[in-house]
Amino acid sequence: MTRIHFTKGHGTQNDFVLVPDESGELDLTPEQVAYLCHRHAGIGADGVIRVVRTANVPEVAHLAPQATWFMDYRNADGSLAEMCGNGTRVFAEYLRSRGLVSGDEGAPFVIATRAGLKEMVAVPRGWAVDLGQWRLARAEEAERRGMDSVVQVHGSPDPLPALSLDLGNPHTVVALPPSVHLSALDLSDAPHIDPHPEQGSNIEFVHAIEHAHIGMRVHERGSGETRSCGTGAAAAALATWWWGGQPADQVDWRVDVLGGTLGVHIKGTEVALSGPAVLVADGEIDLSQL
Repeated sequence: MTRIHFTKGHGTQNDFVLVPDESGELDLTPEQVAYLCHRHAGIGADGVIRVVRTANVPEVAHLAPQATWFMDYRNADGSLAEMCGNGTRVFAEYLRSRGLVSGDEGAPFVIATRAGLKEMVAVPRGWAVDLGQWRLARAEEAERRGMDSVVQVHGSPDPLPALSLDLGNPHTVVALPPSVHLSALDLSDAPHIDPHPEQGSNIEFVHAIEHAHIGMRVHERGSGETRSCGTGAAAAALATWWWGGQPADQVDWRVDVLGGTLGVHIKGTEVALSGPAVLVADGEIDLSQL
């Protein structure tokens, strides 16, 4: 019988199953990840985070001198992902709760992800993560036309122009016209992107509320619609800021998602994310039930 310990947590209701594996001996298959994330047969989550010492994972072991802990993130369908913005905060809260980092406010530490090193720091209402540099995924086309792709989604009669961004993972941001409301979108199926990104993309739909304040819904690659996406919130704020002509070198954004509110801080070519992280349950599960 294969029993594993787990912790369930969420960041603005983007929820995760965290599995401790300090020594790096647990080799979760895509089927096991999908089972853990299944909301009827398993625990239920948008993804799985394996908590493992960086030195014990060959693909990131070179990062061990800078980061003791590696956030091994898997999408709900079992596929590997580069990283997850909300997941980094839940990961940091888990490390603090287990005494694996100090987690004192104002005392940053670094974690390893497949998208590189990410600096975490505790803030009064959760955690902030430095997502580092961002870029336009198809810069030449975006600079020429303001957009670089179109997205077809149920709830809009016409394809909608979009902008592709790279935050260590891929994003496609759509600014909704006044005639299409966020609540009208049907995200039960993946929207279609043309041209289709080779590695797929997270897709954010945005409407402006007021200056530096937007609302967003998201369809995540490998997970479907989720209640929140941290890097997606950053991408949505960046795209809206870019469309507006980048009026300031530094600006703080509020991004409302279905599961709450996230903060995004833009400083030129770098971006940071802040928001809550909550651990809700601990338990054991038998993987042999799969």
